[in-house]
Amino acid sequence: MITSNGYVLDESPARLGALEPVPDNIRHNKEALWARLRKDGYLFLKGQLNPETVTDFRRYYFAQLEGAHVTAEGSDPEQGHSSPEPVDRAVMREALFGAIVPGNEYQALCTDPNIADWFSWFLEDEVHLHRRKIIRHTKPGEAGIGTATQAHYDLVYLREGSDKVLSMWIPLGDCPVERGGLAYLENSHHWVLAQERDGTLQQPAASITADLPGLAEQHDTRWLVTNYEAGDVVVHSAHIVHASTDNVDPASLLRLSTDIRYQRQSEPIDWRWQEHWNFNDGL
Repeated sequence: MITSNGYVLDESPARLGALEPVPDNIRHNKEALWARLRKDGYLFLKGQLNPETVTDFRRYYFAQLEGAHVTAEGSDPEQGHSSPEPVDRAVMREALFGAIVPGNEYQALCTDPNIADWFSWFLEDEVHLHRRKIIRHTKPGEAGIGTATQAHYDLVYLREGSDKVLSMWIPLGDCPVERGGLAYLENSHHWVLAQERDGTLQQPAASITADLPGLAEQHDTRWLVTNYEAGDVVVHSAHIVHASTDNVDPASLLRLSTDIRYQRQSEPIDWRWQEHWNFNDGL
């Protein structure tokens, strides 16, 4: 059973489907990739990163949170076994926002050549990585409103710059469906673009809803999910609706992921996204 914020997703073929990876025969065909991105709103790139790069960072991340009771005492940080103890949020925030987010290790991951050079190639320009980069872990067993990322599209949070920003979602470690990965609402970027043309996009920034099954029913479409593996990434437009599902991993493993944003250096840049992410930055 797949849930998000406690809502149970309809798993019928009309409401749930599989995220389709980019075929190998067009991985290096820029025109074909752009056509696919415009059609689908996302590019699911299997094995874009070296899995060791991802797992090394996963190990680093959870090791930095020792003492916050995020992972089980004595467990391998790379595995990310959830601690049964209550999380010390003060210790966690100090490590996350004081060391991890502004640290060299995180910056190195986000500017890995398989990321930065790929965006430069794809966008055919000098590229800019937004400094505000978000990294999250989710514990298994958490449910209810606010525990998973609600349905939204990125543009409503990036109003002060280009609407051609591209996001990359990176699962930091294997992320099967039961671990609570990202889900995309099929073809939603088309009606979001239509709303933008009509001037009816949500302002100020706000999520659409926590009710994923209701949203799929409203638009007669499907949520797309998959079993992500370490090294996979998804590049998506600022207009496609996406959300995360709940972590119900039976092995009590934490889901860790990051979402980062690249754009052409020559286009307007949202100044609000040029400081390191902080939990109370208001965005």
